[in-house]
Amino acid sequence: MTIRTGRHCVFMLHAHLIFITKYRGEVFNEVALQRLEAIFKEICRAFEAELTEFNGERDHVHLLINYPPKVQLSKLINSLKGVSSRKLKQEFVYLREHWICKKSGSLWSPSYFAGSVGGAPLSVLKQYIEQQDRLL
Repeated sequence: MTIRTGRHCVFMLHAHLIFITKYRGEVFNEVALQRLEAIFKEICRAFEAELTEFNGERDHVHLLINYPPKVQLSKLINSLKGVSSRKLKQEFVYLREHWICKKSGSLWSPSYFAGSVGGAPLSVLKQYIEQQDRLL
């Protein structure tokens, strides 16, 4: 994994995100998932982030994102879900016509999973910090 630099910082921040469709509806096919990956990459570039890994099934997607500390993860997630929903419904008639979008107007469930990943396990970090010399 690459360590990135900013103007005043050195960082390596990764998040594992999971988005599920509204009502866990099975709406995605392979073509929609490929387009979804491209849309997510565009959005990440706008945030100076990188979509490192992507995969999905008919009712949910997994993303691994490398992002800078100046990005609020909640704002990135909001953009990923909002823009992708709008663009997919514009480009794929079958999604607009699907009962999920007709019933709720929304493609994604309002909830999501976000987990930080990478680096040393918490137990190792805790031990490292505990072992630092303290000036009293």
